[in-house]
Amino acid sequence: MSRVIVITGASEGIGALLAKRQGAKGDALVLAARRKDKLEQVASQCGSRVLTVVTDVTKRLEIERLRDAALERFEHIDVWINNAGRGIGIRVMDFTEEDLDEILAVNLKSAWYGMKAIIPHFQARGQGHLINISSVLGRVPLVPVRSAYSASKAALNSLTANLRMDLRAEYPNIHVSLISPGPVSTEFHNNALGGTPSGRGMEMQSAEQVVHVIEGVIDDPAPDTYTNPSSAGLVQRYFEDIPAFEDEIAGRINK
Repeated sequence: MSRVIVITGASEGIGALLAKRQGAKGDALVLAARRKDKLEQVASQCGSRVLTVVTDVTKRLEIERLRDAALERFEHIDVWINNAGRGIGIRVMDFTEEDLDEILAVNLKSAWYGMKAIIPHFQARGQGHLINISSVLGRVPLVPVRSAYSASKAALNSLTANLRMDLRAEYPNIHVSLISPGPVSTEFHNNALGGTPSGRGMEMQSAEQVVHVIEGVIDDPAPDTYTNPSSAGLVQRYFEDIPAFEDEIAGRINK
């Protein structure tokens, strides 16, 4: 059965590859990003049932316009994926208020705008699937220079879990999923403010590996999923003995 899937941050990286994969399966797609030329290039590889909507995800009205355009074209939405994000490589005492505001706007508020836009539609239908793309850095301080980015993803984790709890009793057929990649080899790293350090203790995944996991969650909704098989154990180790874990990470950083 084909689905109508909205993907933000669809002009490159994980979002673009996911769009191509889902389009090949026959799903109808609504692709959002700021760059029209790149969006249209991706759309040309996604089959005939695709709509592009140039969208600045940091503006609530544009997210609502994205939803409305999807509904006008396809009449309903089955899956909404908040994938847009931005990295920043600046330590806690070095980033500015403007840096923090920008990262929170792209990584947290944009996803919240998406939740506010789509959940009422899902409630009216009695079904739907929201997927928020987070990061393992939202749970473990593997890369301290990514502090603001990590904070934005930690907040996204909390919003996602609490929304799921809000909906579960009255709307059991509305699924709310969080997917957390580790380091991924995509254009995302090249666009990060302040540069990109290597992941500490984690292997870099390809976009293909990450998208394979996201595809599985679209088909079989799960509440909380890591794309890297080692992430769950890493997070568990952190919370079992935070001082020892942080000593280990600090030792790697200072080598």
